Amino acid sequence: MYVYILKSKKDGSFYIGSTKDVVQRLQFHNRGLNRSTKAKIPWSIVKVEEYSGVSLALKREKFLKSGDGRKVLKNLLR
Repeated sequence: MYVYILKSKKDGSFYIGSTKDVVQRLQFHNRGLNRSTKAKIPWSIVKVEEYSGVSLALKREKFLKSGDGRKVLKNLLR
C-alpha cells in the first residue's frame, strides 16, 4: 500500500492520498474523475511512501493531512 503526494501544476497546491497502484491513481486524478482534485488538473507525483499494510498507510495519510502532518510534509518536500 502506498501514500502519495500530488502537486497541482495549475496552482501548486498539494493532495495526499493512498492507493495500491500509484500510476493508475494519478491517471484517475488527471482524468478529472475525483471531485476533490478535478479543478486543479494536471497533477504530478512529488512523493510516494510504501507501507506493508493498509492500516499503516491510512494512519500515515491521516497524519499528513493533520496540522502537525502538514508541518512535517513541508519539511519533506524541501
